[in-house]
Amino acid sequence: MKKQKKQGNLGRNKLKYVVGFGILMMLMFSVFMVFYHPPKEAEVVSSTATQNNTAVEEKKSITIHLAAIGDAMCHSQNFKDAYQASTKNYDFSHVFTNIRQKVESADIAIGNLETTFAGAEKGYSGFPTFNTPDALGYALKDMGVDVLSTANNHSLDKGYSGIVRTLDVLDEAGISHMGTYRSLEEQNKILIKDVNGIKFAFLSFTYGTNGIPVPKGKEYCINLIDETLMKRQIDQAKEEQVDVICVSMHWGDEYKIKQNKTQENLADFLFENGVDIILGSHPHVLEPMEKRTITLADGTTKDGFVIYSLGNFISAQKQENTRNTIILDLQITKNPEGKISIDKVEYTPLYVYDKGAGKPQRYKILDIRQTIANYENGTDTSIGATTYKTLKVELTKIESIMGNNF
Repeated sequence: MKKQKKQGNLGRNKLKYVVGFGILMMLMFSVFMVFYHPPKEAEVVSSTATQNNTAVEEKKSITIHLAAIGDAMCHSQNFKDAYQASTKNYDFSHVFTNIRQKVESADIAIGNLETTFAGAEKGYSGFPTFNTPDALGYALKDMGVDVLSTANNHSLDKGYSGIVRTLDVLDEAGISHMGTYRSLEEQNKILIKDVNGIKFAFLSFTYGTNGIPVPKGKEYCINLIDETLMKRQIDQAKEEQVDVICVSMHWGDEYKIKQNKTQENLADFLFENGVDIILGSHPHVLEPMEKRTITLADGTTKDGFVIYSLGNFISAQKQENTRNTIILDLQITKNPEGKISIDKVEYTPLYVYDKGAGKPQRYKILDIRQTIANYENGTDTSIGATTYKTLKVELTKIESIMGNNF
């Protein structure tokens, strides 16, 4: 009897244990549910929306400024002015002091190099066959120039070896270049630069070489204006999926302030084949600029811009309009969908000031508007009344050629 009673007590104890354990588990589960909140559907949607918003925010518009200058020439008067007797070296930096900030502040700056760096052993020379001290290239780089077109009528002034050495100097100075080449492989490679997220292709072509024959077997050394070659290089640029195609064209009539029909037809050809920006040179004077809406073959539209001539940037020429020039400023935007727009076109009027033969630091490029303002308020005494009047006249000429529609 005692044994049965003991077994009964054990059964009841087991039952109490099981019931107690069950109650403990229920209490623990209740506590867990108090502190645990599974994500609600609205919260999940909100999180997804936040991720989508972040993705949209990551695709922001990109806006950059491209600066363009005209012909960087070097007559004998220019390199004689740059010569430093004390060091027996050349220094062109004083020429650009007043305007360098306008160039170096741009996101990318481009110009036309209308001379060669063929080396001192070939003798420095001005017109008609140019050979300039290397120091000019370094001064342009120091001013902020990133890209130089080298295809023009003076490219072969010192032969094929002059082309090669010119490109070597530009490479050493850190300036990109297009239009002349050391090999067929170089000619077949398009110059591409990423400017803060906007991918540019730069091309360059010239009407000729002043009658100097292009060396046989080295036809690749210079890009001549030829529609087959131009289209081929434009198509190559497209294959690289660039955002902007910028073409430097050495064309037109010297000293004419209006483009000719050939220039207009070539501009149409370039735009029709996908070019966005055309920068003209050769006339040595400014010619008009124009912004267009281009309709492509698929019916879509885009912005296009052409300036038929940027004139001289630095030279010793004295013919009418050869000493007034500009720094062109294009504001270019890539929207989140990848479309390019040319939002704003502005320019800084310049004048190549010549103090006269025998004067130290004879040549200096002046910001016309700034120099006029400084003279009028008495903060600039470096020019006199005669130069002040000249600047006023030159400003009127520039504004007349460029127009005020931008």
